[in-house]
Amino acid sequence: MSVKPASHARPLCPRGDSPAWLGRTGAGAQGEDIEPLSADLAVAALYQAHAEGLVRLAVVMVGDRPSAEDVVQEAFLGLYRHWSQLADAGNALGYVRSSVLNGCRSALRRARREARSHRVVHAESAESAALISDEHNQVLKAIRRLPRRQREALVLRFYLDLAEQEVAAWMGVSRGTVKSTTSRALSALGRLLQEDQ
Repeated sequence: MSVKPASHARPLCPRGDSPAWLGRTGAGAQGEDIEPLSADLAVAALYQAHAEGLVRLAVVMVGDRPSAEDVVQEAFLGLYRHWSQLADAGNALGYVRSSVLNGCRSALRRARREARSHRVVHAESAESAALISDEHNQVLKAIRRLPRRQREALVLRFYLDLAEQEVAAWMGVSRGTVKSTTSRALSALGRLLQEDQ
């Protein structure tokens, strides 16, 4: 996330030029006619438009809905807390997506540490299992068995339907790395699904 020092004022948006998810802020057409964006309204509108999709993304990554909801909630809370530091309010959705992916990574690391220290067996919640058909459930289980980078590449590329260049930017790798990682992930996924049959 690109941020300004805390001493800077809130981001300003010309009336009528706010991002689509913020709605119109006024009818003025002049560049001088500007107003501060309200974190309350902006984050609430973004949450209403994208929270459920981000929860579904997080469920694919972490494996259960309660953890996924916690990750998404934390991401929106982070956005709200740092709203005044956003250099570009139009990129708020990108910030939240990155926060969700980072939160999923952290949740998975925490779960692995707990499993090692307590020998905890993680089971899917009944709620999560009811939402996903048996076939989808098998695919999700196989995806969760992939290495983190391969799992992220598949989720970003095919679940979020991002272009290879966008996936590369999200993952911080080259487009070629995205192609090769995705190819290896699909091959590994096919093998895992055949083993489970």
